[in-house]
Amino acid sequence: MKQIKTIPLLILAMVLAVTADAQQTLTLRDALNYAVQNNANARKAKLDIDGGKYKTQEVRAQALPQITGTTGLTYNPIIGQLVANFGGQTQSIQLGQAWNSSAGVQLSQQLFNQQVFTGLQAAKSSEEYYALSSQLTEEQVIELVANNYYQVLVNRQQLNVIDTNLKNIRVVEKIITNQYANGLAKKIDVDRIKVNITNLETQRTQIINAVTQLENQLKLSMGMPVTTVIELPKTELTEVSQLPELAESVNLDNRTEIRLLDIQDKLLSLQRKAYVSEYFPNLSLSANYMYSSQANRFDYLKSNMAAIGYDASAIGLTLRVPIFNGFLTRSKIRQADIDIKKANEDRRQAVNSLNLAYENAKIALRNSVSTINAQRKNAQLADEIYRSTQNNYNNGLASLTDLLDTENALTNAQNSYTQALLNYKVAEIQLIKSKGNIKSLLQ
Repeated sequence: MKQIKTIPLLILAMVLAVTADAQQTLTLRDALNYAVQNNANARKAKLDIDGGKYKTQEVRAQALPQITGTTGLTYNPIIGQLVANFGGQTQSIQLGQAWNSSAGVQLSQQLFNQQVFTGLQAAKSSEEYYALSSQLTEEQVIELVANNYYQVLVNRQQLNVIDTNLKNIRVVEKIITNQYANGLAKKIDVDRIKVNITNLETQRTQIINAVTQLENQLKLSMGMPVTTVIELPKTELTEVSQLPELAESVNLDNRTEIRLLDIQDKLLSLQRKAYVSEYFPNLSLSANYMYSSQANRFDYLKSNMAAIGYDASAIGLTLRVPIFNGFLTRSKIRQADIDIKKANEDRRQAVNSLNLAYENAKIALRNSVSTINAQRKNAQLADEIYRSTQNNYNNGLASLTDLLDTENALTNAQNSYTQALLNYKVAEIQLIKSKGNIKSLLQ
């Protein structure tokens, strides 16, 4: 089932990256799932998980037997002599042959080494640390992409507001132009309308550029080629009418940040334990076997009958007992104690910060819902005033100044409402994150 679930995501990734000309409709869920798989930071964090496994294997190797093979071939152009006195007569004895060769194998095995055993525990905990770090990176990517996604939606909505207002003001321009042609309006009125249209067109160009930049930022945060053309559905920026249920407090046990701090505490404790292990004796086993041969002509391991060959072997135990190292170990342990105390302070600060983030998210949500309701009514009222003023203007009961003022007020009210929706979505993301459920946005 897991493989089947990944097929749509793989298809999405392939389709989005095929060409820059094919336009794709990208929902928030699609964007987040794509980002989790393709964002550079998320991919590197997953590579760190594999790296952590290899580091564990590296530490484990220290507890396994170490076997080394050696071989050598030596030629002695001048052979040394040993001079000795035998019964008052001095004689010399040749030491060795011209050609010496040897081959052997050595084995060593740690029987008791507390530092190695502690290192294995730390390496295993490091794997958990890298897994949680990858999870935290994914959560940060989800938060970043979601915020960028809603930024694009808001700016596109503002573009729709400008387009609607341009459409309305051009209708007024047509009316005033006809009135001016018939001597019923002043040229200054025509010029004021043209200035207003130019300003709106300038704003439209600026918003279009902003949308393009925000879309590129969104694609960059997703890990998507910036040349890919995307389309965001308008339904993603839905209206909000009431405040969701908010708990008084939040359980931080599920927060990845807290779980990471737990692993860090464990690693610091293991580091201290490793320093304490320096007081422990180490016991190791060693064994070797060596075969050698000597000859007066070229030879390797007694390849001719004139060579002399012999072998040797040894097995031993080595016990290393630390006695005094100038209080080096004691200093390391005390430094480790300081690091543990600092970690406790970090945890206290982190818990306080996470609780603050939750409280701020609740406040922001309450303010956003209140602002949304107020701005929705304000935008509706501004639209009614504009339509009434436009009707009065057409009937000669309102001035052009009144019409332009109400048009600007309508634009501001609509943009304020859209901005309030964005503020709500950002606060909503923070609330979900505070509860440790940011990955629910992927579903």
